[in-house]
Amino acid sequence: MKKEVWFGLTIMALVVIAAFVLLPAPSDMSNGHIGLLMLALVVVAIMLGFPTAFTLMGMGMIFAWIAYRSQNPDLALQQTLDLMVQRAYSVMSNDVLISIPLFVFMGYLIERANLIEKLFKSMHLATARVPGSLAVATIITCAIFATATGIVGAVVTLMGLLALPAMLRAGYSVQLSAGAITAGGCLGILIPPSVMLIVYGATAGVSVVKLYAGAFFPGIMLAGLYIVYVIIIAKLKPSMAPPMSEEDQRVPLPDFAEAITKSGSSRALPGLIGAIKGKRNAGVPMLTLLGQLFITLLPALAIAFFMGIIYLVVTAPLPQDEAAGVVSMGGGIVSGAEESGAAGGLAEPKEEGGLSEPPKEAEALGSAAPAASVATPAPVVAEKAAAAPPTPANERQPAPSSYWTALGICVFALTGFYIMFSFKRLEIFKMLLGSFFPLAVMILAVLGTIVFGLATPTEAAAMGSLGGLLLAAAYRRLNFEVMRESVYLTAKTSAMVCWLFVGSSIFSAAFALLGGQEIINTWVLSMNMTPVQFMILAQIVIFLLGWPLEWTEIIVIFMPIFIPLLPHFGIDPLFFGLLVALNLQTAFLSPPVAMAAFYLKGVSPPHVTLNQIFAGMLPFMAIQVFAIFLLYQFPAIGMWLPEMLYK
Repeated sequence: MKKEVWFGLTIMALVVIAAFVLLPAPSDMSNGHIGLLMLALVVVAIMLGFPTAFTLMGMGMIFAWIAYRSQNPDLALQQTLDLMVQRAYSVMSNDVLISIPLFVFMGYLIERANLIEKLFKSMHLATARVPGSLAVATIITCAIFATATGIVGAVVTLMGLLALPAMLRAGYSVQLSAGAITAGGCLGILIPPSVMLIVYGATAGVSVVKLYAGAFFPGIMLAGLYIVYVIIIAKLKPSMAPPMSEEDQRVPLPDFAEAITKSGSSRALPGLIGAIKGKRNAGVPMLTLLGQLFITLLPALAIAFFMGIIYLVVTAPLPQDEAAGVVSMGGGIVSGAEESGAAGGLAEPKEEGGLSEPPKEAEALGSAAPAASVATPAPVVAEKAAAAPPTPANERQPAPSSYWTALGICVFALTGFYIMFSFKRLEIFKMLLGSFFPLAVMILAVLGTIVFGLATPTEAAAMGSLGGLLLAAAYRRLNFEVMRESVYLTAKTSAMVCWLFVGSSIFSAAFALLGGQEIINTWVLSMNMTPVQFMILAQIVIFLLGWPLEWTEIIVIFMPIFIPLLPHFGIDPLFFGLLVALNLQTAFLSPPVAMAAFYLKGVSPPHVTLNQIFAGMLPFMAIQVFAIFLLYQFPAIGMWLPEMLYK
């Protein structure tokens, strides 16, 4: 029998033994203990292979009936059926869940548009001078493709077919190759637009928009740590990641580039400008030269565009004060000095000698006359106000010194870029324009509209689906077969997620009715743990659950148990969700039940063993644990962006 089967049977046996040892005798069991027994039975049933959604639904219905029967046997069946209908309706009326089929449809379209091969090849050539370039290109490609699709199995499988043979032919070690593919493929769990974050947000009642904003920098940090590890390994042990040969780095140049190189400069910008100005454009059409010059200037144009937008933002005029002046009923504008004078006239007079006799009538009239002469009629004030020069409109503010510093850095970087920008790099840049930039623009557009509040996740997902259709059409992959497969797989995945939510909702309700949640809360609070100790305990439990269970089951079954405990320990559910996302990536890479390893093993050559894949995954799993530590020690990595955008 295989090791995985033995491991699964051992886990199930431990769950059953723990249930019988820790729970009291049947005669002493309360409803809360029955709820804990239900939780153990659900885990065992899922590990035996029963469908998760219907297992949760069936167990929830049975134990909800038991809970209602203990209170009122006559109404138990009716109340149980009412609970099922109400929970199913509440889940299906959740607007957030509409974005799941749209994001999944976008992912399947991009997967079938055959972009990943072009993306990997262009990334491979673009990172040719970086140590461990093939592994670095693999991680970057996995991160981009996982972000676009969000489907771990699809990314690992496709990269296993594409990148693993290339790395093995280049002399890379099996462990490093397998680790780069599996770790990079799992990035789609964390980097938005992630379906897992949508499921967590709907389960925990956390804004998906804030989750996307919070997961952006941790995802980039994790991918960056992977790349740094690969570069260090390639430097310290070149035998594990040999440098690329000159033949592999060779990029064939088109005819116009060969002609300009022979008669002029090998650098793209001076060569094209010289060919346009002088007589060296013989045999090269002017339209070709102008088109290539425009492509060459695209980085400078993009930086100029973004710096111009930033300039307009930082020099925007300050808003005018709403209380610039008070308009009197007669139409006059009372200035600040006149307001203070009026205020002084209304103030009580200072008493010098205490109470005094009222003034005589003549004195009163005499004193009133000067006062009347000092008072200015309202029409006069209006005339003075009209004669006064108008207040000048607010002018643009001067740009701060930091803007000019950033602009100088950009100009310096562009100068260095164009000095090194040869015709070979121009061809690589055009390959990136055809593979990397369309995906990057679509992903950034989807995420940008969500994060900056321009669209809801559902609206952004709809635009992403349209972008997937346009990309598939642009690459001539949009046909009836692709549409049929994408729609079918989207419907299948969406139905699974929705039924999973219905089953989870019924299960959570039955668990609460039986009092299982109350027993767990009482037990956890009785240990008098600090927030740090609770976080460590929760993350260890989630990590261990990641061995036998999928992330969907962990989120919908166990998150409703942890979420009610967070307010007691003062933990933000948003921050907790980011830690859970990082933790579940670790669970995907942890032997012996690492789903990413089995995806890769299914498409790898026969001589690549499962133990070698596991050995390659372990360093990347350690990096993920380090990333969890960094996120916990420096919460601003995940919390800075949502706090800045949504104060």
